[in-house]
Amino acid sequence: MFEKIKKGDTVGVIAPSSRIDEDDLEPINNSVLLMESTGLKVKFAKNAFKNTLGYGATPQEKAEDINEMFADKDVKLIFCVSGGFNSNSTFEYLDYDLIKNNPKPLCGFSDSTSIENIIYAKTGVITFNGATFKALTSWETPYAYDEVVKRFMHGDMSLGKEDDEYIEIKPGVAEGILVGGNLSLVNEMSAGKYCIDFTDKLLFIEEFCLETPPELAFNYLYNMKQNGVFDQIKGIWVGNYDGSVALEKILLDVLDNKYTFPIIKSNNFGHTERKTVIPVGGKARIDTSKEVKIEITENFM
Repeated sequence: MFEKIKKGDTVGVIAPSSRIDEDDLEPINNSVLLMESTGLKVKFAKNAFKNTLGYGATPQEKAEDINEMFADKDVKLIFCVSGGFNSNSTFEYLDYDLIKNNPKPLCGFSDSTSIENIIYAKTGVITFNGATFKALTSWETPYAYDEVVKRFMHGDMSLGKEDDEYIEIKPGVAEGILVGGNLSLVNEMSAGKYCIDFTDKLLFIEEFCLETPPELAFNYLYNMKQNGVFDQIKGIWVGNYDGSVALEKILLDVLDNKYTFPIIKSNNFGHTERKTVIPVGGKARIDTSKEVKIEITENFM
């Protein structure tokens, strides 16, 4: 169980993916002001603004920031500042025992998928796929911010808002632990030393269409099929993808009617302003007969 975040608490900010550019500073500063108006303090990791390599901080610098944020008793919630690339480069430098012994929520999306899943896989600590720090103020609506407040300050376990639409792609009921996030990163972690354990899991996936056209999404999903991912999971939750072909259509092309698990679709997570907070490692249940077709089944706040 995590403690709820309350006024006066400190939020830590790390930059485990791409470097922070000048264009990022305005929304980041806006997010600082938003957190402060909520009654929270903001602390940036010491290497967050470094560009040691010319295309970001080193893996060791990024990992040092993650380790120190988990060790810092004043920090109650950790945000990845933004997405990008290369958070997986931190894996061998993370202190998993330290993280396990100092559990606290870590939140981000896109490239943060790698860190969220490896921390859960190596420590059992639940992480969160939701807004990055920059994304709290990067969109036209306060949806992502509201979901962060709801989850971490109020302890509300509901996913999204009442007007979110859920679509049945394949009927059924399934219970399991949530893993996943950005499709390209999940694909990278479908095999190898730092792979996700997909056994009896509920897999959630989304993708950024500007970086991943339909044929590349097909490639990722087919590689996952070849690595046995779909033989292990209990269900799939598809999120936002604004490509020329729907992600659920590409998924069905790959699955080719060979699997019986339920599949649902919604547009309340991923590269979109409607961004709920999903617990990586949290227990959930898919039931396609219900209007809201997925729910969290444990209270971790």
